[in-house]
Amino acid sequence: MFIFKTVKSIQNHLNKKQTRQKKIGFVPTMGALHEGHLSLLKQSLKENDLTVVSIFVNPTQFGDPEDLEKYPKPIESDIEKLEKYGCDLLFLPETKEVYPHNRVKKEINLRGLDKTMEGAHRPNHFAGVVGVVDRLLEIVQPDRLYMGQKDYQQFAIIKQFLRRTKSKTELIRIPIVREADGLAMSSRNIRLSDAGRKKAVIISQTLYQAREDSKTMTLTEVKQKALSHLKSNGMDVDYFEIADGDNLQSITTSEQSDTVIICTTVRIDGIRLLDNIIIKESH
Repeated sequence: MFIFKTVKSIQNHLNKKQTRQKKIGFVPTMGALHEGHLSLLKQSLKENDLTVVSIFVNPTQFGDPEDLEKYPKPIESDIEKLEKYGCDLLFLPETKEVYPHNRVKKEINLRGLDKTMEGAHRPNHFAGVVGVVDRLLEIVQPDRLYMGQKDYQQFAIIKQFLRRTKSKTELIRIPIVREADGLAMSSRNIRLSDAGRKKAVIISQTLYQAREDSKTMTLTEVKQKALSHLKSNGMDVDYFEIADGDNLQSITTSEQSDTVIICTTVRIDGIRLLDNIIIKESH
């Protein structure tokens, strides 16, 4: 595996004649890699000639400096995992490489997708996400971009952004990877206490039950029941939304949308845990 720390060095490598003729897959991450990230890598390795993974803890998507400071950075372990699974290139830049002082900041209109759910609790978060993805795509210029379903709102926003900018990069969504008990894998899980970790499984259990309930109950009833269950188990719920999978607007009947998703974020031990489940999807 080649490791590059500067834009110039990785672009020099990618611009070689023999490299330009290859299909390139790209997996952007913030490190602290787990099986969820590695599932993206595995899919890219299957579908492309060359796979690039980036590890960059992007400061522009953190509203809370303390959250940025606490974000885990086990780089040696991450490199070992990438090498084990056969990653071709790792891009490991410093902030000045991603955001050079002379870079002109783009104005990005996310058309309200960034105002609901996560956006309501994390102002400017998605502007930071789109900004860094746009910059990384500019650097790597991949044929395919791999993102996980766990951050569904992020996926939907990037999907619309690529569509609006007429990007030639194909966006691939990879299903959530879960622990044996159902908890969605996340870099934040390691910060949970033992009691918090046991409690966290209730999130996915509630989502699975909500999917079953949606077959016989109205979506309003599904939402009320799920919220009541989470709160009765002592959960601090930021939101529990049943939404259109494309525009992320709340819906009350599944007939309103071709894709219906339930998204929730719950705080346990003060740590925000995201999860979602798709209950209807057109193919």
